[in-house]
Amino acid sequence: MSKTILITGSSSGIGKATAKYFAARGWNVVATMRQPEVGAELAALPNVLVTRLDVHDSASITAAVGAGIERFGAIDVLLNNAGYGAYGLLEATPMDKIERVFATNVFGLLETTKAVLPHFRARKSGVIVNVSSIGGKMTFPLGTLYHGTKFAVEGLSEALHYELAMVGVKVKIVEPGMVKTDFAGRSFDFTNDASLAEYQPFVQQFMGAMAAMTGGSEPEVVAEVIFGAVTDGTDQLRYTAGPDAAELLQSRKVLDDATFIGGLKKQLGL
Repeated sequence: MSKTILITGSSSGIGKATAKYFAARGWNVVATMRQPEVGAELAALPNVLVTRLDVHDSASITAAVGAGIERFGAIDVLLNNAGYGAYGLLEATPMDKIERVFATNVFGLLETTKAVLPHFRARKSGVIVNVSSIGGKMTFPLGTLYHGTKFAVEGLSEALHYELAMVGVKVKIVEPGMVKTDFAGRSFDFTNDASLAEYQPFVQQFMGAMAAMTGGSEPEVVAEVIFGAVTDGTDQLRYTAGPDAAELLQSRKVLDDATFIGGLKKQLGL
């Protein structure tokens, strides 16, 4: 009998690539997104259910989990992938933006997890994969909000790893590096205020450095790592995705703060 994965944020990027990757390997996929009408490519696959889930909408979370169970009989894996990047000056950022990014990247993840836990607990099995980032273990300038949410994902996932083992559920964290998605486009929210003149040279230097950065892994590379995390049968907690992720996180692990941060500032020309 085929297993089933429910994925949040499946309309593009890592979520869409992972939905296709699992479906191609015989899994049932509950591909959720805020606007299901954009999921026609996934909906055309025979073992994929495209349905609405907005992590800001409690009713949609409950409905999506219920629809997945009704269609496929059970859910075996939850992939918490929905999220976006919020960068910029903290002083320039209104509280509603701060609340929104935490509501999406952290609170939505927690609520979706809570929605599947009774099902997993009753079955005494399940895997939860939370998409973090290298940005959950290290930071870039102007990333106070984004890194704050991803550090939170790392911490809550590690704590849940203990808790949910008691009921037969595994928790996994996937940490991608740079990925060729629309993270810096549609899913990117940058806040600046030109009247805050003291910050502007720094902002412009950083934005120039980011614009010059190229490369990154294809979303399918992350999908492959997610598939491995789900199917390897181990209690391993963290998985890096992409060669840049492995290199940066190893450097962060072995270097002291001053050396690592100094090297990153030099690399970015700051």
